[in-house]
Amino acid sequence: MYHSCGSVRAIIPDLIEIGVEILNPVQPKAVGMEPRGLKKDFGDKLTFYGTIDEQETLPYGTPEDVRAEVLERISYMAPGGGFIISPCHSIQPDTSVENILTLYKTALEYGVYGK
Repeated sequence: MYHSCGSVRAIIPDLIEIGVEILNPVQPKAVGMEPRGLKKDFGDKLTFYGTIDEQETLPYGTPEDVRAEVLERISYMAPGGGFIISPCHSIQPDTSVENILTLYKTALEYGVYGK
């Protein structure tokens, strides 16, 4: 697993070449790190860990916003495997418990492989 905050898209081919199998975190707000594009371009070579925005959606969105983002990410990141859904980084202290629970309840309901 390779951990690097921010935009690392330019070096992803190099990471794959040296044997990296999991990229963490996938920060959708970072330049070039849009999850759908990463999955399209590298989904057959990497597992993506993260993708749920902890800068806006989790702390400032409604539970419905969180649920919608989780469902959207699952819809295009999970097919074919290689996806670990989680906040893209540390959950901020001003994030409501309700939003955190919504993230994990939605992920458990819709994002478990083989369920």
